Amino acid sequence: QVQLVESGGGLVQPGGSLRVSCAASGFTLDQYAIAWFRQAPGKEREGVSCISSFKTVDGYTAYSHPVKGRFTISRDDAKNSAYLQMNGLKPEDTAVYYCAAVRRVIAGCSMDDYVYPHWGQGTQVTVSS
Repeated sequence: QVQLVESGGGLVQPGGSLRVSCAASGFTLDQYAIAWFRQAPGKEREGVSCISSFKTVDGYTAYSHPVKGRFTISRDDAKNSAYLQMNGLKPEDTAVYYCAAVRRVIAGCSMDDYVYPHWGQGTQVTVSS
């Protein structure tokens, strides 16, 4: 059974840091591009970051404008996991964060949600003093 499970969300003060994790089971993640999305209350889901599959060996990453320079996406295929390190958190980063995966063995990645067939259940990140 293909499954993605996020963890690591929580409450953090503005300016703080948090790392959310995405653990895959039922398939090996190395042939999959991975993306992180988020959805705040009353807002549409938006792409945050993506990383190309390990098989492309190009290490391509992309970030949305609001998080560029503050967030870092990474993957550890030996652990079948991906991560999103979030620094300099702002109240507007408050949202449920989802990881998603799509099998992709060509270069690049996408932050369009319709591309991704596999999704986790989400983890809540709240930035507040």
